[in-house]
Amino acid sequence: MQQNKNCIDNIKGDRTAKPVFFFCPAPSFFIYICTLMQTDEILNKGLEKTKKGLFSRLSRAVLGRSKVDDQVLDDLEEALIASDVGVDTTLRIIDRIEERVRRDKYVNTEELNKYLKEEIEALLMENEATNQVIPFDFSKKPFVVLVVGVNGVGKTTTIGKLAAQLKAAGKKVMLGAADTFRAAAIEQLTIWSERAGVLLVKQAMGSDPAAVAYDSLASAISRDMDVLLIDTAGRLHNKVNLMNELSKIRKVLQKLIPDAPHEVLLILDGSTGQNAYQQAKEFAKATDVTALAVTKLDGTAKGGVVIGISDMLQVPVKFIGLGEGIDDLQVFDKKAFVATLFE
Repeated sequence: MQQNKNCIDNIKGDRTAKPVFFFCPAPSFFIYICTLMQTDEILNKGLEKTKKGLFSRLSRAVLGRSKVDDQVLDDLEEALIASDVGVDTTLRIIDRIEERVRRDKYVNTEELNKYLKEEIEALLMENEATNQVIPFDFSKKPFVVLVVGVNGVGKTTTIGKLAAQLKAAGKKVMLGAADTFRAAAIEQLTIWSERAGVLLVKQAMGSDPAAVAYDSLASAISRDMDVLLIDTAGRLHNKVNLMNELSKIRKVLQKLIPDAPHEVLLILDGSTGQNAYQQAKEFAKATDVTALAVTKLDGTAKGGVVIGISDMLQVPVKFIGLGEGIDDLQVFDKKAFVATLFE
Protein backbone atom coordinates (compact mmCIF):
# COMPACT_ATOMS: atom_id res chain seq x y z
CA MET A 1 0.00 0.00 0.00
CA GLN A 2 1.14 3.53 -0.74
CA GLN A 3 -0.66 5.32 2.07
CA ASN A 4 2.49 5.46 4.23
CA LYS A 5 4.60 7.04 1.50
CA ASN A 6 3.60 10.62 1.97
CA CYS A 7 6.95 12.01 0.84
CA ILE A 8 8.03 14.11 -2.10
CA ASP A 9 11.29 12.64 -3.32
CA ASN A 10 13.37 14.96 -5.49
CA ILE A 11 16.59 13.21 -6.39
CA LYS A 12 19.60 15.52 -6.57
CA GLY A 13 20.31 16.63 -10.09
CA ASP A 14 16.94 15.68 -11.52
CA ARG A 15 15.33 19.10 -11.39
CA THR A 16 12.73 18.18 -14.02
CA ALA A 17 11.23 15.26 -12.16
CA LYS A 18 7.66 15.82 -11.02
CA PRO A 19 7.09 14.94 -7.37
CA VAL A 20 4.49 12.35 -6.47
CA PHE A 21 2.32 13.04 -3.43
CA PHE A 22 0.87 10.52 -1.02
CA PHE A 23 -1.26 11.35 1.99
CA CYS A 24 -1.30 9.23 5.12
CA PRO A 25 -4.35 10.16 7.22
CA ALA A 26 -3.50 10.41 10.90
CA PRO A 27 -5.09 7.58 12.93
CA SER A 28 -7.96 8.65 15.17
CA PHE A 29 -6.14 7.66 18.36
CA PHE A 30 -3.22 9.85 17.31
CA ILE A 31 -5.47 12.87 16.86
CA TYR A 32 -7.06 12.09 20.21
CA ILE A 33 -3.81 12.37 22.16
CA CYS A 34 -2.55 15.40 20.25
CA THR A 35 -3.30 18.50 22.25
CA LEU A 36 -1.59 21.80 22.91
CA MET A 37 -3.63 22.66 26.00
CA GLN A 38 -1.17 22.87 28.85
CA THR A 39 -2.28 20.83 31.86
CA ASP A 40 -1.31 21.09 35.50
CA GLU A 41 -0.60 17.37 35.58
CA ILE A 42 1.93 17.50 32.74
CA LEU A 43 3.61 20.60 34.15
CA ASN A 44 3.81 19.23 37.68
CA LYS A 45 5.27 15.96 36.51
CA GLY A 46 7.60 17.49 33.94
CA LEU A 47 9.00 20.18 36.24
CA GLU A 48 9.19 18.02 39.36
CA LYS A 49 13.01 17.84 39.47
CA THR A 50 13.46 21.55 38.75
CA LYS A 51 10.91 22.44 41.42
CA LYS A 52 12.54 20.23 44.04
CA GLY A 53 16.01 21.55 43.24
CA LEU A 54 14.96 25.19 43.32
CA PHE A 55 12.97 24.94 46.54
CA SER A 56 15.65 22.99 48.39
CA ARG A 57 18.11 25.76 47.55
CA LEU A 58 15.65 28.51 48.47
CA SER A 59 14.91 26.78 51.77
CA ARG A 60 18.61 26.70 52.62
CA ALA A 61 18.92 30.39 51.69
CA VAL A 62 16.34 31.48 54.28
CA LEU A 63 16.91 28.78 56.91
CA GLY A 64 16.83 30.30 60.38
CA ARG A 65 16.24 33.84 59.10
CA SER A 66 13.22 35.95 60.03
CA LYS A 67 13.80 38.79 57.59
CA VAL A 68 15.52 39.42 54.27
CA ASP A 69 19.00 40.89 54.66
CA ASP A 70 22.15 41.02 52.55
CA GLN A 71 23.13 37.48 53.49
CA VAL A 72 19.74 36.10 52.46
CA LEU A 73 20.00 37.89 49.11
CA ASP A 74 23.52 36.54 48.59
CA ASP A 75 22.30 33.02 49.32
CA LEU A 76 19.32 33.55 47.01
CA GLU A 77 21.69 34.66 44.26
CA GLU A 78 23.70 31.46 44.67
CA ALA A 79 20.52 29.38 44.63
CA LEU A 80 19.32 30.89 41.34
CA ILE A 81 22.70 30.51 39.66
CA ALA A 82 22.87 26.89 40.83
CA SER A 83 19.44 26.36 39.23
CA ASP A 84 20.90 27.47 35.86
CA VAL A 85 18.95 30.71 35.71
CA GLY A 86 22.19 32.32 34.49
CA VAL A 87 24.43 34.92 36.11
CA ASP A 88 23.18 38.00 34.25
CA THR A 89 19.52 37.11 34.67
CA THR A 90 20.06 36.26 38.33
CA LEU A 91 21.67 39.65 38.96
CA ARG A 92 18.70 41.38 37.31
CA ILE A 93 16.29 39.48 39.55
CA ILE A 94 18.31 40.20 42.70
CA ASP A 95 18.59 43.91 41.84
CA ARG A 96 14.81 44.14 41.47
CA ILE A 97 14.20 42.32 44.75
CA GLU A 98 16.76 44.53 46.54
CA GLU A 99 14.90 47.60 45.32
CA ARG A 100 11.63 46.23 46.67
CA VAL A 101 13.24 45.36 50.00
CA ARG A 102 14.61 48.90 50.32
CA ARG A 103 11.24 50.37 49.43
CA ASP A 104 9.20 48.15 51.74
CA LYS A 105 11.71 48.48 54.61
CA TYR A 106 10.88 45.25 56.43
CA VAL A 107 10.40 42.10 54.36
CA ASN A 108 10.18 38.70 55.98
CA THR A 109 11.44 35.53 54.34
CA GLU A 110 7.91 34.30 53.67
CA GLU A 111 7.39 37.27 51.37
CA LEU A 112 10.61 36.54 49.51
CA ASN A 113 9.08 33.68 47.50
CA LYS A 114 6.25 35.98 46.45
CA TYR A 115 8.71 38.64 45.28
CA LEU A 116 10.81 36.08 43.45
CA LYS A 117 7.79 34.58 41.71
CA GLU A 118 6.59 38.00 40.59
CA GLU A 119 10.00 39.08 39.27
CA ILE A 120 10.54 35.87 37.29
CA GLU A 121 7.10 36.20 35.75
CA ALA A 122 7.82 39.86 34.93
CA LEU A 123 11.03 38.87 33.13
CA LEU A 124 9.21 36.28 31.04
CA MET A 125 6.49 38.80 30.20
CA GLU A 126 9.11 41.13 28.73
CA ASN A 127 9.63 38.54 25.99
CA GLU A 128 6.01 37.45 25.82
CA ALA A 129 4.78 35.38 22.91
CA THR A 130 1.24 35.44 21.61
CA ASN A 131 -1.41 33.73 23.74
CA GLN A 132 -2.84 31.74 20.84
CA VAL A 133 -3.24 28.02 21.41
CA ILE A 134 -0.60 27.54 18.71
CA PRO A 135 1.59 30.67 18.66
CA PHE A 136 1.94 31.12 14.89
CA ASP A 137 0.48 33.83 12.66
CA PHE A 138 -1.73 31.86 10.29
CA SER A 139 -2.65 35.00 8.37
CA LYS A 140 0.65 34.35 6.59
CA LYS A 141 0.17 31.35 4.35
CA PRO A 142 2.19 29.27 4.36
CA PHE A 143 3.67 30.26 7.71
CA VAL A 144 7.33 29.28 7.31
CA VAL A 145 9.26 28.04 10.35
CA LEU A 146 13.00 27.47 10.06
CA VAL A 147 14.00 25.10 12.86
CA VAL A 148 17.61 25.26 14.09
CA GLY A 149 19.63 23.60 16.84
CA VAL A 150 22.53 21.24 17.41
CA ASN A 151 22.24 17.51 16.87
CA GLY A 152 20.83 15.62 19.82
CA VAL A 153 18.62 18.32 21.33
CA GLY A 154 15.40 16.77 20.03
CA LYS A 155 15.07 19.02 17.00
CA THR A 156 13.60 16.53 14.55
CA THR A 157 11.38 15.01 17.23
CA THR A 158 10.07 18.44 18.15
CA ILE A 159 9.28 19.12 14.49
CA GLY A 160 7.40 15.83 14.28
CA LYS A 161 5.38 16.45 17.43
CA LEU A 162 4.57 19.99 16.36
CA ALA A 163 3.49 18.78 12.92
CA ALA A 164 1.21 16.18 14.52
CA GLN A 165 -0.38 18.75 16.81
CA LEU A 166 -0.87 21.26 13.99
CA LYS A 167 -2.45 18.55 11.83
CA ALA A 168 -4.75 17.56 14.70
CA ALA A 169 -5.73 21.23 15.00
CA GLY A 170 -6.91 21.15 11.40
CA LYS A 171 -3.92 22.79 9.72
CA LYS A 172 -2.37 21.68 6.43
CA VAL A 173 1.25 20.97 7.27
CA MET A 174 4.34 20.23 5.20
CA LEU A 175 7.85 19.30 6.36
CA GLY A 176 11.12 20.10 4.61
CA ALA A 177 14.12 17.81 5.26
CA ALA A 178 16.92 20.35 4.79
CA ASP A 179 19.27 18.53 7.19
CA THR A 180 20.88 16.60 4.36
CA PHE A 181 24.12 15.80 6.19
CA ARG A 182 22.68 13.01 8.33
CA ALA A 183 20.79 10.12 6.80
CA ALA A 184 19.22 9.51 10.21
CA ALA A 185 17.68 12.99 10.20
CA ILE A 186 15.94 12.38 6.87
CA GLU A 187 14.80 8.92 7.97
CA GLN A 188 13.50 10.21 11.28
CA LEU A 189 11.57 13.04 9.63
CA THR A 190 10.12 10.54 7.14
CA ILE A 191 8.82 8.40 10.01
CA TRP A 192 7.29 11.43 11.71
CA SER A 193 5.61 12.59 8.50
CA GLU A 194 4.00 9.16 8.18
CA ARG A 195 2.85 9.13 11.81
CA ALA A 196 1.40 12.63 11.60
CA GLY A 197 -0.08 12.22 8.15
CA VAL A 198 1.65 15.28 6.69
CA LEU A 199 3.62 15.87 3.51
CA LEU A 200 7.41 15.75 3.43
CA VAL A 201 9.79 17.21 0.85
CA LYS A 202 13.18 15.52 0.81
CA GLN A 203 16.12 14.85 -1.46
CA ALA A 204 19.05 12.47 -1.35
CA MET A 205 21.58 12.71 1.48
CA GLY A 206 24.26 15.27 0.65
CA SER A 207 21.94 17.45 -1.42
CA ASP A 208 22.08 21.22 -1.16
CA PRO A 209 20.03 22.18 1.95
CA ALA A 210 19.00 25.47 0.35
CA ALA A 211 17.64 23.60 -2.67
CA VAL A 212 15.54 21.39 -0.39
CA ALA A 213 14.25 24.45 1.46
CA TYR A 214 13.36 26.16 -1.83
CA ASP A 215 11.57 23.08 -3.18
CA SER A 216 9.72 22.70 0.13
CA LEU A 217 8.39 26.24 0.02
CA ALA A 218 7.51 26.04 -3.67
CA SER A 219 5.53 22.85 -2.96
CA ALA A 220 3.89 24.37 0.12
CA ILE A 221 2.74 27.37 -1.90
CA SER A 222 1.42 25.27 -4.78
CA ARG A 223 -0.50 22.98 -2.42
CA ASP A 224 -1.92 25.82 -0.31
CA MET A 225 -0.32 24.67 2.95
CA ASP A 226 -0.91 26.51 6.22
CA VAL A 227 2.48 25.74 7.76
CA LEU A 228 5.91 24.69 6.49
CA LEU A 229 8.40 23.36 9.05
CA ILE A 230 11.97 23.16 7.72
CA ASP A 231 14.56 21.01 9.49
CA THR A 232 18.20 22.16 9.25
CA ALA A 233 21.61 20.70 10.03
CA GLY A 234 22.78 20.99 13.62
CA ARG A 235 26.50 21.47 13.30
CA LEU A 236 28.39 23.98 15.43
CA HIS A 237 31.99 22.95 14.75
CA ASN A 238 32.29 25.62 12.07
CA LYS A 239 30.28 28.74 12.85
CA VAL A 240 31.13 30.38 9.51
CA ASN A 241 29.74 27.44 7.53
CA LEU A 242 26.63 27.36 9.72
CA MET A 243 26.07 31.08 9.25
CA ASN A 244 26.57 30.83 5.50
CA GLU A 245 24.24 27.85 5.20
CA LEU A 246 21.41 29.47 7.16
CA SER A 247 21.90 32.74 5.28
CA LYS A 248 21.66 30.90 1.95
CA ILE A 249 18.47 29.14 3.04
CA ARG A 250 16.94 32.46 4.09
CA LYS A 251 17.83 34.05 0.73
CA VAL A 252 16.29 31.29 -1.39
CA LEU A 253 13.12 31.30 0.71
CA GLN A 254 12.81 35.04 0.21
CA LYS A 255 12.82 34.57 -3.55
CA LEU A 256 9.37 33.03 -3.11
CA ILE A 257 8.10 34.91 -0.03
CA PRO A 258 10.00 38.14 0.76
CA ASP A 259 9.49 37.97 4.55
CA ALA A 260 10.21 34.25 4.94
CA PRO A 261 11.06 32.58 7.21
CA HIS A 262 8.40 33.99 9.49
CA GLU A 263 9.88 32.22 12.51
CA VAL A 264 13.36 30.94 13.34
CA LEU A 265 12.76 28.45 16.13
CA LEU A 266 15.84 27.47 18.14
CA ILE A 267 15.59 24.08 19.86
CA LEU A 268 17.61 23.71 23.07
CA ASP A 269 18.08 20.75 25.41
CA GLY A 270 17.17 22.03 28.86
CA SER A 271 19.07 19.21 30.56
CA THR A 272 22.42 20.55 29.32
CA GLY A 273 22.27 23.61 31.57
CA GLN A 274 25.11 26.01 30.81
CA ASN A 275 25.85 24.32 27.47
CA ALA A 276 22.41 25.44 26.31
CA TYR A 277 23.43 29.05 26.96
CA GLN A 278 26.52 28.65 24.77
CA GLN A 279 24.52 27.03 21.98
CA ALA A 280 21.97 29.84 22.14
CA LYS A 281 24.72 32.46 21.83
CA GLU A 282 26.27 30.72 18.81
CA PHE A 283 23.00 30.35 16.93
CA ALA A 284 22.01 33.92 17.75
CA LYS A 285 25.24 35.02 16.06
CA ALA A 286 24.56 32.82 13.04
CA THR A 287 20.94 33.77 12.38
CA ASP A 288 18.05 35.90 13.63
CA VAL A 289 16.50 33.63 16.27
CA THR A 290 12.90 34.70 16.96
CA ALA A 291 11.62 31.99 19.32
CA LEU A 292 12.78 29.16 21.58
CA ALA A 293 11.69 25.61 22.30
CA VAL A 294 13.33 24.05 25.37
CA THR A 295 13.18 20.25 25.43
CA LYS A 296 13.87 17.44 27.92
CA LEU A 297 12.87 19.44 31.00
CA ASP A 298 11.24 16.39 32.57
CA GLY A 299 14.55 14.66 33.25
CA THR A 300 16.49 17.55 34.76
CA ALA A 301 16.66 19.97 37.67
CA LYS A 302 18.01 22.63 35.30
CA GLY A 303 14.71 24.16 34.22
CA GLY A 304 16.03 27.59 35.13
CA VAL A 305 17.47 27.76 31.61
CA VAL A 306 13.96 28.58 30.37
CA ILE A 307 14.11 31.86 32.29
CA GLY A 308 17.74 32.73 31.65
CA ILE A 309 18.03 32.04 27.93
CA SER A 310 14.83 33.88 27.08
CA ASP A 311 16.15 36.86 29.04
CA MET A 312 19.61 36.63 27.47
CA LEU A 313 18.38 36.54 23.86
CA GLN A 314 15.31 38.73 24.48
CA VAL A 315 13.12 36.29 22.55
CA PRO A 316 10.10 34.33 23.79
CA VAL A 317 9.98 30.68 24.75
CA LYS A 318 7.11 29.29 22.68
CA PHE A 319 7.33 25.56 23.46
CA ILE A 320 8.67 23.33 26.22
CA GLY A 321 9.23 19.59 26.12
CA LEU A 322 8.11 17.74 29.25
CA GLY A 323 8.24 14.10 28.19
CA GLU A 324 8.23 11.60 25.36
CA GLY A 325 4.55 11.78 24.44
CA ILE A 326 3.10 13.88 21.63
CA ASP A 327 1.14 16.00 24.10
CA ASP A 328 4.24 16.51 26.26
CA LEU A 329 5.35 19.18 23.80
CA GLN A 330 3.54 22.13 25.34
CA VAL A 331 2.86 25.68 24.26
CA PHE A 332 4.73 27.69 26.89
CA ASP A 333 2.45 29.40 29.39
CA LYS A 334 4.65 31.65 31.52
CA LYS A 335 2.10 32.06 34.33
CA ALA A 336 1.45 28.34 34.61
CA PHE A 337 5.20 27.63 34.43
CA VAL A 338 6.05 30.03 37.27
CA ALA A 339 3.03 28.99 39.33
CA THR A 340 4.10 25.35 39.08
CA LEU A 341 7.64 26.16 40.22
CA PHE A 342 6.34 27.91 43.32
CA GLU A 343 3.52 25.56 44.31
